[in-house]
Amino acid sequence: MDIRKVKKLIELLEDSGVAEIEIHEGEESVRISRGSTAMSTASTMLQAQPVTNTVSAPAENMSSAQGSEEAENVGDIVTAPMVGIFYESPAPDKPSFVELGQSIKKGDVLCIIEAMKIMNQVESEFNGVISKIMVENGDPIEYGQPLFVIRES
Repeated sequence: MDIRKVKKLIELLEDSGVAEIEIHEGEESVRISRGSTAMSTASTMLQAQPVTNTVSAPAENMSSAQGSEEAENVGDIVTAPMVGIFYESPAPDKPSFVELGQSIKKGDVLCIIEAMKIMNQVESEFNGVISKIMVENGDPIEYGQPLFVIRES
């Protein structure tokens, strides 16, 4: 990859609000991130800690809700391969690539991620049924963010 392209990517990253970008050109790839990954991991861990409730009845409801949420998340998780904007369909007037409960095969297109005005298709690595869609159309997404849960059919 040409060093001028890398410098241009760094400039684009500095000018935007994006924290990290990864670009692949053939067999070459470059990943540029802003700030320390240790800090972002620490802040993510702090946000992920559940809030304890001292009232017993709502706490019981909360634990049953967590159990049902864990049951929904059973299966293979498809994560974002890059930073960008999540799109569920090829165009605003077109139907979604996949719907909840739809059977899919390995290689089926699940969504598009727009990164730097380039539309990148995300294909399934698994066979199964879409059991959960974890992002909304038009949402900004981060590298490694869970997008779909696919359970075996």
